[in-house]
Amino acid sequence: MENVSYDECIKACQECLQLCNECFDKCLMEEDASMMAECIRLDRECADICHAAVQAMTRNSPYAEDICLLCAKVCEACGNECSFHKHSHCQVSAESCFRCAEACRNMAS
Repeated sequence: MENVSYDECIKACQECLQLCNECFDKCLMEEDASMMAECIRLDRECADICHAAVQAMTRNSPYAEDICLLCAKVCEACGNECSFHKHSHCQVSAESCFRCAEACRNMAS
């Protein structure tokens, strides 16, 4: 594998991981958390795949591009779900998810 700079993608994944975890936590505290179930589930999925992508990139894994493409797919799904909700934490998470998806796609291309 050629020496690729992952810096921008790593930064986007780390931010997305953090903001998805914050959204997850705040969704659990909403008055009707059951209405947030899909958002909560996708926040967890997204944070987990962002972590995996960071791990792959920081060790220059030969699978980093594949993992980042999957990360982009999960981030897009999470961003779409979060954007349905009016809570500020969901909106912030959605924006970060979309930025991360774009960074992952750019890195993998």
